[in-house]
Amino acid sequence: MMDQVLKQIEQREAFLLTSHARPDGDAIGSLLALYQVLRQKGKTAQVVMNDAVPLIYGPLPYAEVILQSTCVPEDAPEAAIILECDSIQRTRLQGLEGRFLINIDHHTSARNFADVNWIDVNACAVGEMIHRLARAADANVTPEMATCLYTAVLTDTGSFCYAGTDDHTFELALQLVRSGAKPVDIAHHVYFSNPTSKMRLLGAALSNLHREGALAYMHISVAEMERSGGLEEDCEGLVNYALGIQGVEVALFFRELADGRYRVSLRSKGQVNVAAVAEQFAGGGHMCASGCAVSGPLSTSLELILGQLRNVFSPSGRGPEATA
Repeated sequence: MMDQVLKQIEQREAFLLTSHARPDGDAIGSLLALYQVLRQKGKTAQVVMNDAVPLIYGPLPYAEVILQSTCVPEDAPEAAIILECDSIQRTRLQGLEGRFLINIDHHTSARNFADVNWIDVNACAVGEMIHRLARAADANVTPEMATCLYTAVLTDTGSFCYAGTDDHTFELALQLVRSGAKPVDIAHHVYFSNPTSKMRLLGAALSNLHREGALAYMHISVAEMERSGGLEEDCEGLVNYALGIQGVEVALFFRELADGRYRVSLRSKGQVNVAAVAEQFAGGGHMCASGCAVSGPLSTSLELILGQLRNVFSPSGRGPEATA
């Protein structure tokens, strides 16, 4: 289906580019790389997202072209390329209906919702697919483009830790470094440029850490978010601190929303497919990293998600004994 995407790029002059709300490194990096590919091919592109670019991705080349808006601008192109979404609703952008849609995704929860659908669940990141597209389009993978794509791959593989990371993943990283990406600089921006508010938020989350054998979970209330001064983007990656506990196979992070629901981040070390759990609640993602939203209060949210996972660690296939 990449050929169909290339055909549409050749036949059209302008594109709207977007991805899912609450963008991560793969969404931002891949969008900016695709923007550069289109510019090289003599096309015009408008990048619009529901949410602002997270602080740690602000230094990426061309990040300033991303427009934050809840609606598609009136002068936006008729054709839209949507990355990492299983529906237009995932973008939280109003005005995508009725447009010519191109869907590029690599999640196991991907859906054929667009006019052209290019889905590759074996790709380590959408950034890998955009790199493949760039090369097929004879675009020059500049240092700026390589920086965006390396950021996409680095973050979506969990710093090359998630299941599925193999020699092919590192070969891609090598190609991007040879094209000008600087791993040390990128790592500093992504992992060593967090605001103080995120550290305060982490402290609050760790104070709410609980463990049930091979399961660990943390939660944050609206009040705790306000006290820490944290933003929504500051929640990214906090769940990994629970996953880092020895003997824990699955970690969860519950964040209370203003409407009383809870947004849940799920992470796995590889033995459990957390995407399958998230899909039970209209969410999705990767086998080792996924998310969803469930009803509150917290006790209800915990029971809904933990109830699904406790079956995995039942006596017939239990993990370590439960500890406080």
